[in-house]
Amino acid sequence: MPRLGKIDREFFETYVRPRLGAGRDDVRLGPTPGVDFGLLDVGGRAVAIATDPVSVLPALGFERAGRFALDVVLADVAVSGLPPSHLAVSFSLPPEMEDDEFAAVWEGLHAEAADLGVSVVTGHTARYEGCSFPWVGGATALAVGDPADVIRPDGARPGDDLLVTNGPAVETTGLLTTLFPDRTDLDADTLRTAQARLDEASCVRDAMTAAAAGPVRAMHDATEGGLYGAFVEMATGAGVRFEVEQDRVPMRPGVAATCSALDIDPWTATASGTLVLTVDPAGTDAVLSALEDRGTAVARVGRVTEGEGVVVDGERIEAPDVDAAWAAYSELST
Repeated sequence: MPRLGKIDREFFETYVRPRLGAGRDDVRLGPTPGVDFGLLDVGGRAVAIATDPVSVLPALGFERAGRFALDVVLADVAVSGLPPSHLAVSFSLPPEMEDDEFAAVWEGLHAEAADLGVSVVTGHTARYEGCSFPWVGGATALAVGDPADVIRPDGARPGDDLLVTNGPAVETTGLLTTLFPDRTDLDADTLRTAQARLDEASCVRDAMTAAAAGPVRAMHDATEGGLYGAFVEMATGAGVRFEVEQDRVPMRPGVAATCSALDIDPWTATASGTLVLTVDPAGTDAVLSALEDRGTAVARVGRVTEGEGVVVDGERIEAPDVDAAWAAYSELST
């Protein structure tokens, strides 16, 4: 297991996959490396389900922190192509968190859930010694719909176009410049531009837009390991080869300057809010147009071919051992 971040495929295959409890006929897709959600068949309806930590960052302001935390959780079921519909959330709060602070978090979460059509159906809320920000709980999101509408992150096929929204390190840029504005050595205008990237660190609405425009064959949120990690996970899961032209990938304002100032590799830094999609070429223009109409930066950056692995500008890349943002966050927070 790596010292920081998610377990790798080898650890999963050795310790997790052999021990998954009881086998059930209604589980259509169980835990799989690089696949964001599980899938159930309940009475002929598909139920995508995913669980994530709840991260509340007081520096964002508690209401905004609630919205941000929810968007991260919902992203993993949104990439199924089914609209997120239900939420269970558990809070293990630090004792010093005041009632009005939690109320603001809950208001932000509620407002975003209501806007997205998501209902909170159960949960748990308490204060406990030993708990601390930002990791204050966990949540499980569900999306219910027609099995024919499900898009799997491992569904890429040779011949697909490869699309990317927003580009590398969007979340890393917005988050670190917002949390540590005095530690970046950026000028005031660049700092404000970089901080605005945090507003793009949600892919739920983009995922729904792309799925409706389709046909989308595979969709994945570029979280830990960044864009390079997402490329490798998707290509490996589908047993195909991704061929990428790096200069075609969107690069949002403020990202390059922030990553340079903080000595972060943008291509391997967490990029929640950035979608990697493979699309039937017959639907590429429709997906691009639908996302552009939302104001989302998006581009066709390559293609899916027979073979295996990921090639960027003719050179093979591997999955990063650790997310490039972790070391920067650790240094800035001390």
